[in-house]
Amino acid sequence: MNGLSRHAGARAAHSPERRAVRDLQAKKGGQAARQGAGDSGELPPEDPPSPGASACGALTLPGGEAKGTASIKSMTPRPPRKPRLERAASLDEKSWRRWRRLKTSQESLSDANETSSSNGSLQDAAAGARAAPWAQSPSPGAREASGGGRSRGSAAELGKRVCELSSSFGELLRGRALSGSKPRLGQITPSRPLPPVELDAASAALRTANRIDSDCADYRRCWQRGPGRVSGSSSDSRLHGGGGGMVCGSRSADSMKSAFSLLAPIRAKDVRSRSYLEGSLLASGALLGAEELSRYFPDRNVGIFVATWNMQGQKELPVNLDDFLLPTDPDYAQDMYVIGVQEGCPDRREWEIRLQETLGPHYVMLCSAAHGVLYMSVFIRRDLIWFCSEVEYATVTTRIVSQIKTKGALGICFTFFGTSFLFITSHFTSGDSKVNERKMDYSKTIQALALPKNVPDTNPYRSSSSDVTTRFDEVFWFGDFNFRLNKDREAVDSILKQNLEKDMSKLLEYDQLISEMSRGSIFKGFQEADIHFRPSYKFDIGKDSYDTTSKQRTPSYTDRVVYRSRHKDDIHAVKYSSCPGIKTSDHRPVFALFRVKVRPGRDNIPLAAGQFDRELYLIGIKRRITRELKKRQEQKDQRSSSVCSIS
Repeated sequence: MNGLSRHAGARAAHSPERRAVRDLQAKKGGQAARQGAGDSGELPPEDPPSPGASACGALTLPGGEAKGTASIKSMTPRPPRKPRLERAASLDEKSWRRWRRLKTSQESLSDANETSSSNGSLQDAAAGARAAPWAQSPSPGAREASGGGRSRGSAAELGKRVCELSSSFGELLRGRALSGSKPRLGQITPSRPLPPVELDAASAALRTANRIDSDCADYRRCWQRGPGRVSGSSSDSRLHGGGGGMVCGSRSADSMKSAFSLLAPIRAKDVRSRSYLEGSLLASGALLGAEELSRYFPDRNVGIFVATWNMQGQKELPVNLDDFLLPTDPDYAQDMYVIGVQEGCPDRREWEIRLQETLGPHYVMLCSAAHGVLYMSVFIRRDLIWFCSEVEYATVTTRIVSQIKTKGALGICFTFFGTSFLFITSHFTSGDSKVNERKMDYSKTIQALALPKNVPDTNPYRSSSSDVTTRFDEVFWFGDFNFRLNKDREAVDSILKQNLEKDMSKLLEYDQLISEMSRGSIFKGFQEADIHFRPSYKFDIGKDSYDTTSKQRTPSYTDRVVYRSRHKDDIHAVKYSSCPGIKTSDHRPVFALFRVKVRPGRDNIPLAAGQFDRELYLIGIKRRITRELKKRQEQKDQRSSSVCSIS
C-alpha cells in the first residue's frame, strides 16, 4: 500500500501541469535576477534546461501554487549544440584546390618578400583557423562568460578557446591532406654570411684553364659590375632579373654563360689593337706567354713521338699502323708525332694518308717535306696548331752526284711557344767498314743545313754558324745511320740465341755508333736512350728471321734516335723500342717517346696561324670511317652466316 502511494506521488510530481508551473516560476525568477544584476553588473550562472521545457509555453496557476514555487531556482533555457559534421570534398573542389596550390607556388617564386614557404603555409593555416565559422561564433556559454562570469570562467574560457583552435587547425590540416598537398620545410638561414664566390671556384683542371692573365686583372671588377649584354639562350627571363628571380645578381647569370668554358676572356680593346700574326713583345698576356702555356701544359712538359723507318722502297704498306704509332705502353697518346722515312714508298701521299687515318681526327699534319726518297711528316694535336711558328725545312745531299737523292738529310724546324725544335732525318752511307764516310755525312749535314731562315733564334748567344744543332733548343736526329756491329754473323747469332730478353749489353759492346759517340767524333752533345730491343736490321721480308741470303749480313742497330738540348734535363726519354709486327721491309721501325720541357715565349715571331693540311685531314677521316663501317659489316655477316648443326 505504501509502495503504491509513493508511485502515485511520483507520477503526480512529473505531470505536465507540475512541469509547466516550474518553468513559469523559473522564468519569473530569471527576470528578477536580471533586473537585480542590472544594478550589480553580474548575472547568475544558469543551469541546463530540462529536456521537456518549452521556451514559449505559459500557464496560469493558482496563487497558492505560484507562491509555493517561488523558491525554485531560476534558469534560462538554451538550445542544444549542433553536432560537427565533416563533409567530403567533391571532385570540383579537389581540382580547384590543386589549381590554387599551383597558382600559389608560382606566385611564391615571383614574390621577392617571401622568405619561407613553410612559414607562410603555417601562417595561412593559423589565419584560416581564426577565420573558421566555428572559431568566429562563440557558443552561448562563452557569450555569457564574457559578461558577469568572466572572472570566474576565464581559465575555463582560455582552455575552451585553445581546444577550439587546435581542433579547427586539425580540420584545416586534414582538409589539406585530403586535397593531396605535401608539407613543406622551412628555408634554413645560415648563422653567418656565406663566403664570396671566386672566379676560379672549380676543380684543379678548370681552375688552371680559367686562370686570368695578370694584365687582365680588371676583368674581376668588370664581372662584379655586370655584363654588357645578357644572353637570350635561357628559357626563363627571370633568371637574369634583379628583383625576385632565382638568380639574385648579374654575377650568377654570368657564371651560367662562362663557368663551363675553358677559354680565357678577351677584352674588346685587345681585339682591336692586337695582331697575333705580328705579335706583342710583352711576355705577360702574350699568345705564347706563360699564362697560355700553363693553361695547356700545367707541368710545362709536352709528349713527343719520334720514329724512323727504312721502307726499302716497297709499294706495299702495312695493313695496320696502330702498333707502330700507338703503342699500348704508355696508355696515352703524345702531343706531337714526327715520322721520318728512308727509301720511302713510291706513293708518298698515300703514306701520309695512312698516317692521318691511323692518328685520327685529334691530330693534323702541320708540315710534310721530302728530299728524294727521304720523307718527314709532323703531326700535332689540332688544339696546339695556334702556338706554332712558321715551319721551315732544308735538305742536304751527301752523295757526290747530287742528282741521286737516296742518301742525305732532311731537316724541319719550328718554334712551339718559346722553345725551338729541330728534327733531322738522315740516311748515311752503307757498308760495314765505312765508318769514316758516315762521319763525313754527319759533318756535312750540320754545316750545310741552312736553318732557321725567318724564325728568330731563341738564344743566339749560344749558337754557332758551323753547327746547325746549336741554333735550336731541342734537337732530335733520327734515321738509318747504317752503323753496324763489329762482329761476324756467327758470333752475333750465338749472342742472340742466349735469350737476352732486354739486356743487350753484350751486343752493344760491338756497336760502332756507341764507340764513335764516346770518342766525340760524331753527334757531339747528343744522347741516346738505353737500348732494350733486338737489332732492327736485316730481316727477311715478311719473317722474323735475320738475313738468310747468300750475303748473310750481320744483324745491326742501323736505325737510331738521338737527341740533344741546350738546357740540361729538358728532354727525358720515356721509351725506346722497335716494332717487330711490321714486316714489309728488311728494317723494323724504331721509335722513341720523350717528355720535353717547354718554355713560354714572346709573340715576336711569324706564326703559322693554324696552318695544316686540310685536304689530307678530310681524306684520312673518311678512310677511317669507311674502315670502321666495313669492319662492322664483316662482323655482322660473320654472325649471320654461322650455322648450327645438330649431329
